[in-house]
Amino acid sequence: MSFPVQKSDAQWQAELASKQAESVAFQVTRQAATERPFTGKYEAHWADGSYHCICCGAKLFDSNTKFDAGCGWPSFSEAIPGAIQENVDRSHGMVRVETVCAQCGAHLGHVFPDGPQPTGLRYCMNSASLDFEQPK
Repeated sequence: MSFPVQKSDAQWQAELASKQAESVAFQVTRQAATERPFTGKYEAHWADGSYHCICCGAKLFDSNTKFDAGCGWPSFSEAIPGAIQENVDRSHGMVRVETVCAQCGAHLGHVFPDGPQPTGLRYCMNSASLDFEQPK
């Protein structure tokens, strides 16, 4: 798939290093790995602001859509319109819906239909794929 922001693996690694991203950020965002539950820095983070793609900086979620799903990963009920692309993921003997950044293709996590109303969605994200910005 082609995305508006394209970089080589070496360029992504340098970009993530310059942002002092978590050590697993490259594996998560560029190789679709998953961080261990309850280990990410944003799992229990409740400040006001917005969550962005750690790779390209695209805004993905507002903090007012974050909720405690008890699953061990940051969970959101609604994404910024157009910010996320969904793909069928048939890995690990399951069928799930993978979420990637619509700008750079970074793997973010998965979306499930068991979230709160009104959307009924749970965007289950890896902290390592996110960057947080406080309101300006």
